[in-house]
Amino acid sequence: MQDNLYNLAFERSILSSIVFEPSQFDELSVILKADDFYLPAHQDIFKAMLHLLQREQPIDEEFIKKELIKVKKFDEQVLLEILSANPISNTQAYVNEIKDKSLKRHLLTLTTDIKRVTVEEELPSEEVIDIVEKKLYEITQDNQTSDFKDAPKMTFDTMEYIKEMKARGDTVLVGVDTGFSELNKMTTGFGKGDLVIIAARPAMGKTSFILNTVNSLILQNKGVAFFSLEMPAEQLMLRLLSIQTSIPLQHLRTGNMNNEQWSSLNGAIDRMNSAKLFVDDQGSININQLRSKLRKLKNQHPEIEIAVIDYLQIMQGVGTQDRHLQVSEISRGLKMLARELEMPIVALSQLNRGLEARNDKRPMLSDIRESGSIEQDADIILFVYRDDVYLYKEEKEREKAAKAEGKEFVSEYVEKEEEDAEIIIGKQRNGPTGHVKLVFQKKLTRFVDAPAFSAGVETVYENIDTSSAEIDIGESSISMPTL
Repeated sequence: MQDNLYNLAFERSILSSIVFEPSQFDELSVILKADDFYLPAHQDIFKAMLHLLQREQPIDEEFIKKELIKVKKFDEQVLLEILSANPISNTQAYVNEIKDKSLKRHLLTLTTDIKRVTVEEELPSEEVIDIVEKKLYEITQDNQTSDFKDAPKMTFDTMEYIKEMKARGDTVLVGVDTGFSELNKMTTGFGKGDLVIIAARPAMGKTSFILNTVNSLILQNKGVAFFSLEMPAEQLMLRLLSIQTSIPLQHLRTGNMNNEQWSSLNGAIDRMNSAKLFVDDQGSININQLRSKLRKLKNQHPEIEIAVIDYLQIMQGVGTQDRHLQVSEISRGLKMLARELEMPIVALSQLNRGLEARNDKRPMLSDIRESGSIEQDADIILFVYRDDVYLYKEEKEREKAAKAEGKEFVSEYVEKEEEDAEIIIGKQRNGPTGHVKLVFQKKLTRFVDAPAFSAGVETVYENIDTSSAEIDIGESSISMPTL
């Protein structure tokens, strides 16, 4: 039993190999973690090696000893055993054995945790399942971490991140590509662990907007998980094909296409056959079910970089508490899940009807349904706004009134194939608020960058936050936070 859970000889050989050939520690430090070692003294030595690596100091007997004495964890006998062990050339085989035994120990600990939460704490079955799935996901992803990160670890990780960004050579995009150049500039993309809310009134095109992002990622061979609570997967695919081929959505629905369009469609189908797109269109799902499905999918397909939920208010609550408490639980659960899986989660949201009574119908944070918890948990809140939707609605109301009074009605509204659209950044935890101009192509249900932006004209940022001061520079304006 004990032999199945650890092998001290293997642990000594790996540590000895690092001392005699420190150049290999760069690679091993990524694979191994301190708690992969069974013996606490071996864990301490491995941690000391990590600290020396972070400070670019020699990983040898004297420096390891000095590091251990500093934290009062020096065991001379253990260090001598390691130094007397034979270094090995095939470290990978030994590492695999150590990792395998570490995994078994974690699984054994998990069985104890299951008994504790099930029998001793008497937690509801839903909570037990969530705890077990989360712990199992962490184990399989080798995501075991200490309770606290110390300053050397944080500074080392931060410098590695900065170097990685520098190596990429992209001065704009840090997170996941939004699919729109100006939105990328203002947000630097959707970051790992971000909860992004995209909100709008019905018919504004929030689903169409996020499908443009999804399409952009698919063409970059990035993985996407999509929870479609409102429409079946086939309808989502029709919209994506319309975006890709520039064939009007209505023509795709009816099959009314010429030979050139059929050829373009076949090409898009071939591309989509290899796309890393996973759609769940069950229609009703609660936060526990979503967590379980997304963890399992992410475990099977680590290439998934973003998850989309369309839309938040359709999600079911857990229990019988008031709806606003259920929504609070959902939004908080999504934020914690985004951090756990280290990927952005984008949730679409409806807006209250009250904004339509205002003269300026551009959305604000308070317009989000059950906005308190959503506003608090979200890292980024984007509003989709098209003025033509309201112009058309007002025109129909005038026509109806004229007919009711028996008057002749002459329409002044000119329907456009392309309409101006705005993406309003109502909240951004790590960046500016403002807006980005886009164009909405109605027949294709497709958003594209506005021509001025794609031609390289400077963006006009209009700050939404009334506590900000605005500095005018010619025809452009930049919003600056008030100090």
